[in-house]
Amino acid sequence: MKSLLLGNEALAQGSIDAGLSGVYAYPGTPSTEITEYIQRSKLAKELKIHTTWSVNEKTAMEAALGMSYVGKRAMVVMKHVGLNVASDVFMNMAVSGINGGLVVVVADDPSMHSSQNEQDSRFYGKFAMIPILEPSNQQEAYDIMLYAFDLSEEVKLPVLVRMVTRLSHSRADIKTRERHKQNDINLPSDTSRFALLPTNAKKQFDLLVNKKEVLVEHSENSHLNKLKLSEDRSLGIIACGIAHNYLMENLEEDETFSSVLKISQYPLPKEKIKALYKHCDKILVLEEGYPVVEEILHNYFDENDKVKGKLSGDLPRTGELNPNIVGNSLGFYQGIAKPVPSIVTPRPPQLCEGCGHIDLFNTINELIPEIGDKNVFGDIGCYALGALPPLNSINTLIDMGASITMAKGAADAGMEKAIAVIGDSTFTHSGMTGLLDAVYENTPITVIISDNSAVAMTGAQESSAVGRLRKICLGIGVHPDHLKTIVPLKKNHEENVEVLRNELNYKGVSVIISERPCVRLSREQKEVIKAKIASLN
Repeated sequence: MKSLLLGNEALAQGSIDAGLSGVYAYPGTPSTEITEYIQRSKLAKELKIHTTWSVNEKTAMEAALGMSYVGKRAMVVMKHVGLNVASDVFMNMAVSGINGGLVVVVADDPSMHSSQNEQDSRFYGKFAMIPILEPSNQQEAYDIMLYAFDLSEEVKLPVLVRMVTRLSHSRADIKTRERHKQNDINLPSDTSRFALLPTNAKKQFDLLVNKKEVLVEHSENSHLNKLKLSEDRSLGIIACGIAHNYLMENLEEDETFSSVLKISQYPLPKEKIKALYKHCDKILVLEEGYPVVEEILHNYFDENDKVKGKLSGDLPRTGELNPNIVGNSLGFYQGIAKPVPSIVTPRPPQLCEGCGHIDLFNTINELIPEIGDKNVFGDIGCYALGALPPLNSINTLIDMGASITMAKGAADAGMEKAIAVIGDSTFTHSGMTGLLDAVYENTPITVIISDNSAVAMTGAQESSAVGRLRKICLGIGVHPDHLKTIVPLKKNHEENVEVLRNELNYKGVSVIISERPCVRLSREQKEVIKAKIASLN
């Protein structure tokens, strides 16, 4: 059967057909559609696959490891910066190993379409010493999942599958295969490897290190890594993941053009690379993201000027690859790229018309002349657009939860009237511990939780904070007299300004919950939220 699917959707269907029992994730572009596809799938519902969003990426990965522990196949999904949040368990479960197949899917975002950086998740996989798979097209994104779970169970390690934005968000016809049955519960015979006390961890780490040659052998023999040697010895090309797709768009099935090594499984297949290197006068490395493979090749071989790529300047060091850039590196366009149609010219992002964040920022901006124009610490979410014109309200944006802790550090240094702006979902994701730090020292900061009852920036998924924010803040220790609720509307502007002014003058921790549902929520979604809030009160 064939289906027209996004790369993310193809990967999701592949995981279902591989015998998946649970997907754990926190929404983050460009990874969100993977979990949403499984949540919408009638088959996934029939199979009772777990699909509820997790509070953050760390809790998601730990839960996935728990499902793997009992023998079931589990998948954990996140964007690249989410792997930073989950890196503690990610590194340690490489040491403990897994039981049921466990696949970590990370969607990288070259060119930073919706992210703070361009980090390349292949570094994390190499750091953890686990297999990495990198599909080159949508069909391979589907097929790779069936292989990934089998590989995970064979080598008893988590497997990292790396997606990138263009592959995640483009469509193609996908041919599906027969579905595997879910694993039965099968507890590990020896649980000591999951108890990483030093005496156990040392043994497990030795086992992990000693698996390197086995993993390299898998890569050498993998159907995902293909070497084609041409009679023309002038140029050899190593094309990784989606870069292979861009290469094929330029070659248009011209098999005689040059020698090509396609790489979609790591560790690198050393023998295939050596064969290409010996056969060709020059090696061009095409890879999306950081020059991971190029750097490794410089370490493999002494003749560093033979290996070309991002480090040599033959390809741009930052941003995405595309067929034009790849074609230019091959000498096809001689520096002249195909023009981008005006219809796809980038436009500056902006908050939705009628968004409650706008009224909140107008409240804050009213007090900027009194407190200074560098006192507002921001966070990750729709409201991050408050850092741009015409609002210009927010001064910092670093990572999930950093608004509260940065405001605390600034206040510790002597800044007066520091404001932290954080969303409801981001607060439960990574802000609660920062607020506890501030409460513990009664740091004079004002935390504004902009509660729109959704994980709005990634598609209005349900927020785990709905109906719980006040109780959470009181439980953390915020004084009831300095836990306020406002409704960000124009008619409430003067009242809201006065509430904020009063809390800024308080010499301790204060929290203001700015409460107004996202304007993108449907009437049905709002009714569900009302019912949930009523059930919690």
